[in-house]
Amino acid sequence: MRNMTSSGSAASSRPAPLTKPDGSPIRVLVVDDEQSLTDLLRMALRYEGWDVRTAADGHAALAAVRDFRPDALVLDVMMPGLDGLEVLHRLRAQNDDTPVLFLTAKDSLDDRLAGLTAGGDDYVTKPFSLEEVVARLRGLIRRTALTSAANTPIISVGDLELNEDSYEVSRAGDTIELTATEFELLRYLMRNPRRVLSKPQILDRVWSYDFDGRASVVELYISYLRKKVDAGREPMIHTVRGAGYMIKAAGS
Repeated sequence: MRNMTSSGSAASSRPAPLTKPDGSPIRVLVVDDEQSLTDLLRMALRYEGWDVRTAADGHAALAAVRDFRPDALVLDVMMPGLDGLEVLHRLRAQNDDTPVLFLTAKDSLDDRLAGLTAGGDDYVTKPFSLEEVVARLRGLIRRTALTSAANTPIISVGDLELNEDSYEVSRAGDTIELTATEFELLRYLMRNPRRVLSKPQILDRVWSYDFDGRASVVELYISYLRKKVDAGREPMIHTVRGAGYMIKAAGS
């Protein structure tokens, strides 16, 4: 592959961190046979707070996808042996729809068209700025998250899943039986992972009345949820003294 270098540096004024719905880091796999380039990209993406792994060839990339389960791929088109297009072809054949950002040779229209036709989601041409790669990835990940949210009734936080259509809740595969009010309270918490929700906010959203001394009902139902969701497990529902309650993945 021709010697390509990136230009620019990680932006000093960054947008808000982008994470998964449960607050865990976005996972990105960077695949390129030029180590200096993968090192630069790894540095820039880790600066975003993301979990980054690299691979130097197509076979290593396929193995890493299976083990790492990335949320997005940065994939060079021109690699010796198994090139980026063939890697993508094999992933799509396995119904893997992980979004892919292709790295292509400068002004190579054939590369760009081939990558998008094969199922790639976007591309940048070399040489590129690190800011551009980060911005393209953020866009891809957001679009994928929005599409997934529109197509599934399931809300997940860590190993806790809530199905808004069937009103089923499970943690680590174990079914949790909830009353209608408990379900609404848990749904509100799970729609706002790692966010502290005050008692007035919870009363207004779950019980639809204003806060006027009825804080005890929130405390009561939080205790009910804890007995069902956290019993015998690492806790997910947390009290933030003087502020409210928050749910987050266990251990995060």
